Amino acid sequence: MIEWHDQGAVLAVRKHGETSVIVDVFTENHGRHAGVVRGGISRKMTPHLQPGGQVALTWKARIEDQLGSFTFEPIKSRAAAVMNDPMALSALNSITAMLAFALPEREAHSYLYADSMTLLDKLGTDANWPLDYLQWELSMLEELGFGLDLSSCAATGGRDDLIYVSPKSGRAVSRKGAGEWADRMLPLPQCLLGQAPLEYREIQRGMMTTGHFLNRFAAEMGGRPIPVARDRFMDRLGKRAAQEPAPFAG
Repeated sequence: MIEWHDQGAVLAVRKHGETSVIVDVFTENHGRHAGVVRGGISRKMTPHLQPGGQVALTWKARIEDQLGSFTFEPIKSRAAAVMNDPMALSALNSITAMLAFALPEREAHSYLYADSMTLLDKLGTDANWPLDYLQWELSMLEELGFGLDLSSCAATGGRDDLIYVSPKSGRAVSRKGAGEWADRMLPLPQCLLGQAPLEYREIQRGMMTTGHFLNRFAAEMGGRPIPVARDRFMDRLGKRAAQEPAPFAG
């Protein structure tokens, strides 16, 4: 019998048989891992097996390659913090769906785990969490091997007036460096550089850029579509951005 103990956040739950569920969890030391929870559809267990909920787990299996089974103890629910905030709830669904979509099974990602738990804790409690969400997508791209280099211009080497990202290399490009290719570049809003206040339209522009590279990753993974939960979050951002005052034209 193989057994380990860990903790993590619930990503997804699906029914298994008459009374059990298969739970997909992002754990601290064992990465994304699935297991059967016996009796998981019960009224007692269901509230603790919601996406984003933090649980302490014991996984057991006869051999390593088996699906195995989980027993768990709830640590904290994150549902209460987002239930009355549709945009934060949408972000939570996007985070858990993207992790379930992108991460290989049973492969530890300690840095992304720490970033993900911090972000989940901020949803609905920290006013600047949308900025953290965008930085989290940058962290995810780094973990997936599609990290962006926004430190200097790919064309000139300079560090000033960086306003674009090359859709091919993922490197920053300055206004001067882009030249006649500017219309083919992706936007580089200052919030991607961590140098801007909270503006929803700018976060939305930043997610257009991170989304380009997430879609490249998806294409390399066999063309699977990015989870619709991310699209729904983008729609929420768009509605919030539409309520912002128009930017000052100078």
